[in-house]
Amino acid sequence: MGSSINYRFEALLRGTEKNPHAVLGMHDENGRIVVRVFNPHSRSIAVKDIESSAIYQMEQIDSAGLFELVIPDRDKIFRYELVHTTYDGTVYTMRDPYSFWPTISDYDLYLFNQGNHHRIYEKLGCHLCEHEGVRGAAFGVWAPMAQRVSVVGSFNQWDGRVHQMRMIGSSGVWEIFIPGLTRGDIYKYEIKTPSGELYIKADPYAFFAEKPPQTASVVYDLDNYEWTDDEWMKKRAEESVFDKPVNIYEVHLGSWRQEPDDDPDSETGFRPYSYRKLAEELVPYAKEMGYTHLELLPVMEHPYDGSWGYQVTGYYAPTSRYGTPEDFKYFIDTCHNNGIGVILDWVPAHFPKDGHGLARFDGSALYEYEDRRKGEHIGWGTHVFNFGRNEVKNFLISNAVYWFDKFHVDGLRVDAVASMLYLDYCRESGEWVPNQYGGRENLEAVEFLKHLNCVVYQYFPNVMMIAEESTAWPMVTKPVHDGGLGFSHKWNMGWMNDFLKFVSLDPIYRKYHMNLLTFSFMYAWSENFILVLSHDEVVHGKCSMLSKMPGDYWQKFAGLRCAYGYFFAHPGKKLLFMGGEFGQFIEWRYKEGLDWHLLGYPMHEKMSLYVKDLNHLYKTEKAMYEMDCSTEGFELIDCNDVDNSIISFIRKGKDWRDMLIFVFNFTPQVHENYRIGAPLKTTYTEIFNSDAEKYGGSNVINVGPITYEDIPMHQKPCSITLRIPPLGAVILRPDTTPWKQGDGSSASLRDE
Repeated sequence: MGSSINYRFEALLRGTEKNPHAVLGMHDENGRIVVRVFNPHSRSIAVKDIESSAIYQMEQIDSAGLFELVIPDRDKIFRYELVHTTYDGTVYTMRDPYSFWPTISDYDLYLFNQGNHHRIYEKLGCHLCEHEGVRGAAFGVWAPMAQRVSVVGSFNQWDGRVHQMRMIGSSGVWEIFIPGLTRGDIYKYEIKTPSGELYIKADPYAFFAEKPPQTASVVYDLDNYEWTDDEWMKKRAEESVFDKPVNIYEVHLGSWRQEPDDDPDSETGFRPYSYRKLAEELVPYAKEMGYTHLELLPVMEHPYDGSWGYQVTGYYAPTSRYGTPEDFKYFIDTCHNNGIGVILDWVPAHFPKDGHGLARFDGSALYEYEDRRKGEHIGWGTHVFNFGRNEVKNFLISNAVYWFDKFHVDGLRVDAVASMLYLDYCRESGEWVPNQYGGRENLEAVEFLKHLNCVVYQYFPNVMMIAEESTAWPMVTKPVHDGGLGFSHKWNMGWMNDFLKFVSLDPIYRKYHMNLLTFSFMYAWSENFILVLSHDEVVHGKCSMLSKMPGDYWQKFAGLRCAYGYFFAHPGKKLLFMGGEFGQFIEWRYKEGLDWHLLGYPMHEKMSLYVKDLNHLYKTEKAMYEMDCSTEGFELIDCNDVDNSIISFIRKGKDWRDMLIFVFNFTPQVHENYRIGAPLKTTYTEIFNSDAEKYGGSNVINVGPITYEDIPMHQKPCSITLRIPPLGAVILRPDTTPWKQGDGSSASLRDE
């Protein structure tokens, strides 16, 4: 070997050669063909000419495992195979990984380094493919500070010397094509850091991973599922959700329902349902109950069950806890074919420090900020993504695109947006670094979120991008071109906190705190809100929804029915966490299934029926959803009867004649002749009453038509008297038949 090759081979052994393809493989050197192979596990290697079947025996020129063949009478590169004989006598034939051109183009790398390769998951990671006529797997990984990156797996005895990758130019991306790998092979990347340490990392772009607690990535192909949801996808592309009913059932797949587990090592004796079993049972249940969407706590691969999925290590891999990617696609497909959308919780704010994950990926702060004051969520024990780095932004934005593209999801709920927006989030003085203007806003994160939403809506116009944002950051759901962050919806955390505080009070004290109910009317239309009664509110000592209610057994159920009635009446889309629909008594436990046996008790069964009927009513009454984002769809009747803790208001659809009146009594007191102002001189019919006997109530209901009286009240032209049940919600529909031949305007509401 020449001195330059000697030097590069020494670098190969040291783990500092960034282009092993320049040393290994077949080369034309000074008019002769030279083949070099490095494999410490082979006793001998022969080169077989594929065209002529000629075989050339290689010479081992270094005991470390370097073999060389010089063919002086040939001056043209030819296609060849390597015939390996291992030390135990095993003989196998394979194509040389170092005989292939890169599978990633310069243009791909340009876009990636720029932060604008929106489908980089098609290039980085592991891809089964046919390359130069050979089947195998192409690998690509970003690790710019690494001295060496290798693919390791059971196919090479997890030996990082065997399949060393090449860095393509100065892109920081390492690449190799390994012939013969097939679906199901497991692998990781062995990375030699700048300080010389060896890290074994899972693939950040892997499509599948081993079932925890194992952490290896799995060679996988996503293009092997035949979707059947064309009708759903076409309809979604044509319709916006803003004037449609959105009633979300929030689910943690691992604990919705479980089945007996024969595994002697099982902690609880039960195991979660698989994706396919969930398709068989969860989807029909959600459909029967009247939900329009499922929102899943994170299904991306994560090592620790106790994080509920919020500490992600495999952003591109549906967790293998419940099955394969095809199984998950089948679950989503089944949802769509039953008229149910799927929203995924998505976590771009932070990631865990697990050794196989993204943390210090190449020995440097690659995905995270270097400065601990920016790069760590101290309270959560996690790292913060570096939103100023193009390749990190590309990783996250293409991941969002990926779930819409490959899995047909209908929305992402972006977790912990507030922690992204503020540099001082959960930090004391001295623990954070101001921005360039001296402020507390993370300007890089703000721009990332804007870019994220612009890209998603560029490709998928009518999906939902939902911000879990707990502060008063302005214009979260306004378009980016108008100065907003560009989300479609925002969780209404302010309403949630006030509402839960109010309904947890003993009714005797509620009259002093009616502002907790009415304050939301000051800002209810400032954003496109989703009202949430989420998983976070039924854990860590906060009590289940039913247990939050004061009073005796009957009053708890009555109070919860009234609370849910108000929840559905208030402007905003809806979200309820699983178990709340049948009155689970104890808090949510992520290791165990819900207490479905409670449905064997009458009050829980009736609570389930109540929520089911309320869900279906919500979907059929335009007044309850069409004008969520406009003040024109809402009109207060009376919010001043604090002594009785009664509140009443009107909801309208786009056509004002789609009108409902809502009355809520937040005390156990019955009112037999309670008068409220009425908007129309017509008859009114009670269409829903939470105190109905079939729901477990005392049956204080309004039977027959309710006729208006010419007694103006509450700035309305007339009034009606009602029976108001204890801890009750009453919904009335006015007869608008006399106006149906009119022009549809509401000008005549007070003139009639």
